[in-house]
Amino acid sequence: MNLDDTIVAVATPLGRGGIGVVRLAGARAFEVAAPMLRLKHELEAGRAVFGELVEPNPISEEIKIPISRAKGAREMGHPASGSRTGVSDRHERRIDEVVVTYFAKPHSYTTDDIIEISAHGSPVVLRHIVELCVAAGARVAEPGEFTMRAFLNGRIDLTQAEAVRDLIDSQTLYQAKVAAQQLEGALSRRLQPIKQKLVELIAVLEAGIDFAEDDVSVMPDAAILDHISVVRAPLEQLAATFAYGKIVHEGLTLAIVGRPNVGKSSLFNRLVERERAIVTATPGTTRDLVSETVAIGGIPVKLVDTAGIRKALDEAESIGIRKSIEALADADLVLVVLDASQGETTEDAELLRQAENRPVIVVGNKCDLGNSGQWSVVGGQKVLTSAVTGEGIAELREEILRHIGGEAGGQAESGFLTNVRHKGLIQDSLTALDAAKNAVAGKVPHEMLLMDLYNGLRPLDAMTGATTNDDILNLIFSTFCIGK
Repeated sequence: MNLDDTIVAVATPLGRGGIGVVRLAGARAFEVAAPMLRLKHELEAGRAVFGELVEPNPISEEIKIPISRAKGAREMGHPASGSRTGVSDRHERRIDEVVVTYFAKPHSYTTDDIIEISAHGSPVVLRHIVELCVAAGARVAEPGEFTMRAFLNGRIDLTQAEAVRDLIDSQTLYQAKVAAQQLEGALSRRLQPIKQKLVELIAVLEAGIDFAEDDVSVMPDAAILDHISVVRAPLEQLAATFAYGKIVHEGLTLAIVGRPNVGKSSLFNRLVERERAIVTATPGTTRDLVSETVAIGGIPVKLVDTAGIRKALDEAESIGIRKSIEALADADLVLVVLDASQGETTEDAELLRQAENRPVIVVGNKCDLGNSGQWSVVGGQKVLTSAVTGEGIAELREEILRHIGGEAGGQAESGFLTNVRHKGLIQDSLTALDAAKNAVAGKVPHEMLLMDLYNGLRPLDAMTGATTNDDILNLIFSTFCIGK
């Protein structure tokens, strides 16, 4: 992969649509785009220009065609913008009407010159634009290459690059908002002061070793431990956010279980807000798992309706009940549905016992038919609902959301971990800092202690960008009056 190449790719999803966009990035973007565009006005950075997509005839190459320059192109060192204004060539065949946008380096997504051609969203037309660009000297971009260039050129860091993918993959508006915050650098901003404190500690110890003859004092052990604790505490807090962040990123599975005819499928349909599961008055209607994903508080929740758990009457129901028990064991959260009008039965008590080690919400359904009030639920707490009238459904959604997020939801504003890789890196850093604490307690020389501190710094570098030796030396010389 040559990063000096001019690259091209279709930037919109596959398929037909009203608009499709082809993105062209690199030093030769103007030169590559020139033969295929006839524009109404000169290209100007940050402005969209209407024009035509044309296919040059080889004969036209013998005809001198005046080429106007984009505003600022001469200053940027471009020989020509490729936008031909006020020129009509009878040898050029018009393909489509287009809107062309020019993003001048370094103020573009990749920091290269970028030209985006918006045409009608025909796959044939978009593919032909790419072919024309390749014929003019560009190459087809590798998957993710535009974002890779943005990272390698310092436009974004790794956490922001991963946020681009998360934003594209968002299933809910809340997921998109979280990804947008990460893309703006929310996690990086949270990590930077932590990382800075660790670099400062490293710089002090390095100075104490390398410049002892210049009267730079050696930091005492108690002060070193205090500095390590100052770094470690916010990292632990950040690591704790992954439980919520993982749910935001991946969603969770919620199984609806209960004995037959307590209204599980009706409750499922209420939460899905459409008639997804078959509902009849006959017990045991549901024989297989029925699932649907909905957004609750912006979190993707996969609802699983299960067969009623009881002593099976036939083989098909037996298989369905076995799947129900498996769904209960695999779910992140379980709704145990009881019949509020009948009170708790021995089957209900057994089901509650099976679910006691799982995160559980107990739902007393059919409350429109009355409430017996006889329950062995711990604390006597449950959510009363009526799948028929809709009573209590809003409260049930709130209870589900409370179990999902708790108090962690407020951390969205300050950045939190949604990525398994990030969680692993933070844990690696914490492990190294623990080793550093043990080294201090064991009176290990500072040269060896620094190895542990550097091991704690590297995982943070893997998230926000590398800390170089120059960074540490600059901090040393800016902090201490050495060699005066």
